[in-house]
Amino acid sequence: MLQLYTHAVCLQHDPGPGHAESPARLRAVLKALDQDRFAVIDRVEAPRATREQLLRVHTADHVDRILSITPADETVRLDEDTLMSPASAQAGLRAAGALVAAVDAVMKGSANRAFCAVRPPGHHATSDTAMGFCLFNNVAVAAAHALAAHGLKRVAIADFDVHHGNGTQDIFEREPRVLFLSSHQSPLYPGTGRAEEKGVGNIINAPLSAGDGSYEFRELWDGVLLPRLHAFKPQLLLISAGFDAHRNDPLADIRLQTEDYAWITERLVDVARTHADGRVVSTLEGGYDLTALAASASAHVAALLED
Repeated sequence: MLQLYTHAVCLQHDPGPGHAESPARLRAVLKALDQDRFAVIDRVEAPRATREQLLRVHTADHVDRILSITPADETVRLDEDTLMSPASAQAGLRAAGALVAAVDAVMKGSANRAFCAVRPPGHHATSDTAMGFCLFNNVAVAAAHALAAHGLKRVAIADFDVHHGNGTQDIFEREPRVLFLSSHQSPLYPGTGRAEEKGVGNIINAPLSAGDGSYEFRELWDGVLLPRLHAFKPQLLLISAGFDAHRNDPLADIRLQTEDYAWITERLVDVARTHADGRVVSTLEGGYDLTALAASASAHVAALLED
């Protein structure tokens, strides 16, 4: 069974007119997943993450700062790219909470896979800094929960967003129980993700160059990332599913097709079937062309559904 986690407050987080990370992104994804072929998905309202869950990866000062910002009727700018509106703190709690609940579901057997259609995204948030549209690092909160609450020894995070998940790497670069694998355009924001960045052997970065497309992407995953993932034998696979490497996305210069997202998802599900009893939790990260985002997310979820 596939579960879909989301919450209405994730649509109320509004960085303001013209901002790339707009509520329209999530509306596009949810509309695409409202097709008849997705009717079998079990839809679940995302709970709030608890303070304890957030503190596994974030400092107390960071959590307190984000939760204290509840502007009455305007936005508060945290940095050049990252803004908060009246509902943003609650959206952040629901986004992180969705992944925690999804991990619990797949570990307890009430689902074998889950997709979290939430925002704000998370993979740029470090332990103590909100950045790159991200407030809390949702996928990191999920991985830490899997370790602490379920006693797992090997949790993998696969990140195919076009921007490097610097926050996820920063949080886990000294944690050998978590393997972080990333394909991303380089150079590009946030300027991290070199192949030489290896953590304690648990960080695998595979940079792509501007103009690269399906062939280079598949070669990197088939030749570099997927073999390392199989060798790690994860007990749970988490996915930072960013769809901004699509050829039509305005924020980068990688030229993937919609079909590439089905392809990589199928490969990742195969890893989970082999090593993790099929357990996969995926979460929405980037993707800023609404048409491409909707099509790519649909392809991703359809591949998660396949048995």
